[in-house]
This record gives sequence, C-alpha cells and structure tokens, in this order.
Amino acid sequence: MEKNWVKIFTSTNFYRAEIVKQMLSEHQIDSVVMNKRDSSHQTFGHVDVYIHQDDFSQAIEIMVLNEMNS
Repeated sequence: MEKNWVKIFTSTNFYRAEIVKQMLSEHQIDSVVMNKRDSSHQTFGHVDVYIHQDDFSQAIEIMVLNEMNS
C-alpha cells in the first residue's frame, strides 16, 4: 500500500466494505477495499477499507452521519 493511506473501516463481510466504499465515492472520496479473507475458508479474515489520510476527517463525518441516520 502506498504511503498516506489509513484504514477507515473493517468488517468480516465483503458487502459491508463495498457499501462503505460506495458511500465514500458518492462524496468524492477515493477508497480502496483490501480483501484479507482466506480464499478457501471465507469465514476467516476480514475486509478493510482504506482512504487517503487527507480525507480522513471528512470520511469520519460522513460515516458518523450515516450511522446516525440508520
């Protein structure tokens, strides 16, 4: 992973990470999903979402507001 990227979200469910990525994308925040799940045993491991550290504050606000509206 390149420098200046930080983890913003972790889940054991790939679809939840994709939802977070899409939500960030709607607010013009680039993100990367890293699937660290075992390829043969999908119950082991996790999926992380990374963003550029310059977008961290804005991304946290978006995620908190989205959680409050859920």
